[in-house]
Amino acid sequence: MLYFAYGSNLHHFQMKRRCKDSIFLKKINLKNFKLTFRSKYRAADIEEKQNSIVPGGLFEISKSDEKKLDVYEDYPILYKKFYFYYYGKKVMTYTMVNKSSFKFPTERYFNIVKRGYKDCNLDIKYLMKALAGK
Repeated sequence: MLYFAYGSNLHHFQMKRRCKDSIFLKKINLKNFKLTFRSKYRAADIEEKQNSIVPGGLFEISKSDEKKLDVYEDYPILYKKFYFYYYGKKVMTYTMVNKSSFKFPTERYFNIVKRGYKDCNLDIKYLMKALAGK
């Protein structure tokens, strides 16, 4: 199945450790969404926003990888699954259940996401914009 990563799962080494069957396919943009950080975990989330994009990584994952991600993402308590279509193919990602207000990510978490942006060759300006709470 196809999975869209936009937070710490962009970090290739971490993603491979978490989901051994995962294969990074390419970078893509999720349109009409923006990246933010929230919850007591100060983790990445996406929310709808017209004319905005969230860059991320498209991965091929197995059923067992999906089960591991469900545990890591605390599905369905913290995150729920969100599906969208990319060139006719169904893609799964996670979005937070409770849309609390913006919270600065921890430095450690932010650095993992930043490393993931490098790994996937994403434009860092979107990450910096999210950090500014915009």
